[in-house]
Amino acid sequence: MLVPVEWINDYIDLSDVDVDEFCDRMIMSGSNLETCDWFCDDVRNVVVGRIDKIEPHPKADKLVICRIDIGGFEADGKDENGLLQIVTGAPNVFEGAYVPVALSGSHIPGPLHGQPKQEGGVDIEKGELRGVVSYGMLCSCGELGFEDKVVPIAHREGIWILDPEVYDGIEDKVGQDFVEALELKQAVVDFEITPNRPDCLAQVGMAREAAATFGKSFSYPDTAIQNENGDGASEDYVSVEIKNSESCKRYVARIITDVVVKQSPWWLQKRLMFAGMRPINNIVDFTNFVMLEYGQPMHAFDIKEVHGNKIVVENAQPGEKFVTLDENERTLEGDMLMIKDAERSIGIAGVMGGLNSEIEDDTKTVILESANFLGSSIRNTSKKLGLRTEASARFEKGIDPNLSEAAADRFCRLVEMTGSGKVCKGKVDCYPNPEKAKTLDVRVSRINYVLGIELTREEMTAMLEGLEIKVEGEGDIMTVTPPTIRQDLLEEEDYIEEIARMYGYDKLPVTLPKGNTEAGMPYARHLRDMAREALCGMGLNEIQTYSFVSPSGVDKIGIGEDSWERAFVKIINPLGEDTSVMRTVLTPNMLEVLGRNYSRNNEKVKAFEIGNTFMDNPISPEKLPDEDYSLCIGMYGKGCDFFTLKGVIEELLDTMGIRKLSFVSESEYGVYHPGRCARVLVEASDAMKAAGEEYEELGIMGEVHPDAAAAFGLEGVRVYCCELMFGAIERKANTEIVYEPLPKYPSTSRDIALLVDEAMEVGNIEDVIRQKGGQILESVRLFDVYRGKQVEDGKKSVAFTLVYRDRNKTLTDKEVSDVHENVLQTLKEKLNAVLRDM
Repeated sequence: MLVPVEWINDYIDLSDVDVDEFCDRMIMSGSNLETCDWFCDDVRNVVVGRIDKIEPHPKADKLVICRIDIGGFEADGKDENGLLQIVTGAPNVFEGAYVPVALSGSHIPGPLHGQPKQEGGVDIEKGELRGVVSYGMLCSCGELGFEDKVVPIAHREGIWILDPEVYDGIEDKVGQDFVEALELKQAVVDFEITPNRPDCLAQVGMAREAAATFGKSFSYPDTAIQNENGDGASEDYVSVEIKNSESCKRYVARIITDVVVKQSPWWLQKRLMFAGMRPINNIVDFTNFVMLEYGQPMHAFDIKEVHGNKIVVENAQPGEKFVTLDENERTLEGDMLMIKDAERSIGIAGVMGGLNSEIEDDTKTVILESANFLGSSIRNTSKKLGLRTEASARFEKGIDPNLSEAAADRFCRLVEMTGSGKVCKGKVDCYPNPEKAKTLDVRVSRINYVLGIELTREEMTAMLEGLEIKVEGEGDIMTVTPPTIRQDLLEEEDYIEEIARMYGYDKLPVTLPKGNTEAGMPYARHLRDMAREALCGMGLNEIQTYSFVSPSGVDKIGIGEDSWERAFVKIINPLGEDTSVMRTVLTPNMLEVLGRNYSRNNEKVKAFEIGNTFMDNPISPEKLPDEDYSLCIGMYGKGCDFFTLKGVIEELLDTMGIRKLSFVSESEYGVYHPGRCARVLVEASDAMKAAGEEYEELGIMGEVHPDAAAAFGLEGVRVYCCELMFGAIERKANTEIVYEPLPKYPSTSRDIALLVDEAMEVGNIEDVIRQKGGQILESVRLFDVYRGKQVEDGKKSVAFTLVYRDRNKTLTDKEVSDVHENVLQTLKEKLNAVLRDM
């Protein structure tokens, strides 16, 4: 939102406030400032001149020699008559024209006609054009620094001609500095207006903010029409019917007769230009001026093009074709709000008027539209048509319907002030449901508590009334009623913010937050980070894969048809079959990554992934799917085998305080080799033991089945994987570190080699040893499994080291021997495990 400071001064006297202070204070009161630019600050030695005589150039048909009167201004090159000779090729110059003259030694922003813009501007010196000396140049709007989009339509081509009817008193300013004569040097502040403050998308709105910020009085624009001398009343010329009152809250129409289409006065054109809009003609300029001033978009129709003298507000016909003012034909949809006459559409409501009813040079009677349209409706239309305008941008954010009448009156006042037509009496005003202000109670004590300040009720009242908020009530309760234009003031917190910004954000005390604000990482997140750190420390690389997968992934790894791994959450609108479901397990993704690495000749890979898995609830489809974390480890290559993976799992779980693991063989799970697969178990909780469960499963590990490996391009490769349920790990984890002093008393160890059946699981042997070892058995460690000539067929030798220690005394040989013999006897009785001769 471009805000010329000169325009703001029409409503509030800021003559004692410099621009830097204005910007700083507005920022501290909550107005987000983007830039502050000074226009024409770098224009030097350019004066107002009058073309006294034009002569043809002796050597160039397209050039002319102008004799310029620059008054009493001293300049190099003046002849005996005080005239300055300048050669130009501009086609629009004529004798008697008032023009900007850049003298020799002057500086202008540029760019020069037909040349690229130069950094730092252009210095003008005298020179020769085809043998004739030129002591300067005549300037266009663009050469004086104005962008093409804001150059008045009357001055887009050629030299900037200063028409005395537009530039009042220009005849008396010959020889004056051009920038000073036209009051061009001024600051323009660019504010970023947040979506909740559409009232600030107007010069009046920003002036209201400035008045409250600086504690100054504020006056509204002059809307008092002095003489409604048009022929008849507005209702005699036009009728209005709103057929879609939900999308059109109000429609005000006024009639102006005896219209004279001409250029707007310079003061109005200047304000439009500095606010970023191009002056076109007085009627169009007035609508744009009032839109920028009040924030209320308006439109003017030529009444002779409004069939039946009737305005109808209703939706478009689906597929209807309509040509807008930019001469583009657009195809409309049935939900787009249109302005129609008795026979056809004449405007897209809130977006752009139609070419079939635009203001022409011969327009004599105008219907002025000042209406209010629903923001969501205008946003939808603008988006579908790809047509965004200044009007639609304002309607989209919401506009107070109560502005419509004042804005229409302001337009009529401008018509009257500039002699552009005659205003007819009255107006046609369709306003089915008038907007009313919303009253609310706010607490003085609450405002002070939240902001950490101590303002009195009277001080707060003065701040709020400066924003035109009515304050009533007594004591701690302030009953506040905002103007209807403040659609953002809905609850007590909004008024706390108003007090904060009027008090000054820079003045608010710095305090510590109240309450318990201790920040911490969730325990589950902490465990996942611990797992990542531990696995990376063991030489594994972390990978991340997509949660959207193909359902064929579980087919490749040999999952049964009735397995829980097939309870997929299906994507309603997938990009393709490969991303049509959410993954239930991570193993297919891991094997795909391993296969891709193997195909690229990576001889050894050890990787892991911690990621979400999702499972549908087929029993209760109305419930949300289950979501949990899983940990998958995969490896292949030299040094990778079943026991390598087992060691990684044990070390990882030990890091999380999970010990006394059991690895129980599994032969039915299709993912893994039937003889090289184990389920990872841990001692059950007391609650599970009460339910008859001895162990709780954490996951499964093993050598991947050759068929599954081949399905992922790993044919003939021994691949080892595991998948652990992180939710179960979280339940069993104990990361609290408890200090234990070093033992005072010595330990003693015994090595045993047991001859057992080939099918005997080492875990069962360890369980018996631990049960019978009692309190003095400190540890059991397997150190050898042997099959050879000294061992008969169907048998194997397993060797353990048993460490005994009593933390309260030194053990005797007899105490150790008694326990040790009991262990050996139980092994023989229960497992038929006998000592092997060493």
